[in-house]
Amino acid sequence: MVLLESKQFLTKLTKLFQKCWTSGSVFISLKKYDGRTGSFPEKRSVEGFEPADDKRLLRATDGKKKISTVASSEEVSKLQMACSNLLRANVDGLKKRSKKNKSKKARTAQ
Repeated sequence: MVLLESKQFLTKLTKLFQKCWTSGSVFISLKKYDGRTGSFPEKRSVEGFEPADDKRLLRATDGKKKISTVASSEEVSKLQMACSNLLRANVDGLKKRSKKNKSKKARTAQ
């Protein structure tokens, strides 16, 4: 896993979308980040460990290459807006839903 700055992450994410344009998938996840690199022992607490301020970890992978970034609470909304704009620009190959299912539900409801 490669930790990048937010601007570098967005450029690498754009390249990842372009790489997977014809075939493949890109998986994006966002979760809370407490600043640790390892896991807690079974007791779920460590003496002297203070979690970092409210940070988020944003990851993206295509199954082979993984990229990630850590954003503070002030940067999270800006980063989410930038990622949503990237998604809107690059997710245009989705199949349209068939209207057949909707008409069956309407007929059974009457």
